[in-house]
Amino acid sequence: MVNAPKINSIDTMDREQQVVYVIDDDAGIRDGLQLLLETTGQTVSVYANARDFLVDFTPIMNGCLLLDIRLPNMSGLELQIHLKKLHSTLPIIFISGHGDIPMAVEAMRQGALDFIRKPFREQDLLERINQALLIASSRHKQQWMAGELQSKLALLSDRERQIFSRVANGDMNKVIAADLGISERTVEVHRSQLMKKLKIKTLAQLVRCKLQEEQLYLPAYMNARQGDK
Repeated sequence: MVNAPKINSIDTMDREQQVVYVIDDDAGIRDGLQLLLETTGQTVSVYANARDFLVDFTPIMNGCLLLDIRLPNMSGLELQIHLKKLHSTLPIIFISGHGDIPMAVEAMRQGALDFIRKPFREQDLLERINQALLIASSRHKQQWMAGELQSKLALLSDRERQIFSRVANGDMNKVIAADLGISERTVEVHRSQLMKKLKIKTLAQLVRCKLQEEQLYLPAYMNARQGDK
């Protein structure tokens, strides 16, 4: 029996929700990987091709992807690129029976965690899967926190959003009031309301929310800038 590598500190509930998704057109490989992983306590879902996987795919999937680089109709590389467009957070480990260096380089350039050639040592694969699941757990937590923040920010009125940004940038209430043409007391009321909606109590927490918001939209901003070039 294969000894699974020690799992580091992943939240128990999050760990139980993680799935290792296997996509390989070779039934023998699929069955072998499923047996190996289930023996070590992993939850496994197997697919013969990329299209079948995409039918089940959702951006909130938590786990990792073992992906054969050579698949019929849609290759592993094509699926990887497509998943990036769908905002997948699944770490990808490519497996291949072919020593195709250019494909391996492209897979890594596109963000794959690793590229493993068949036949592989079971222990090596399990260690890489463990690493992938640790990364997935962190990404999933960040995704959940981002969703929570977006939900809270959506509750703010336009005026509250203005004041939120100004306070986070360090502006005093009286300066904000003068610039917006409202009383300082009105600024204080809006500030109190927005902090209740964001479920925060201190200025430091407010600034942290603003920084987190900027981090949420920075990737989209950078992609737009690259598209303009």
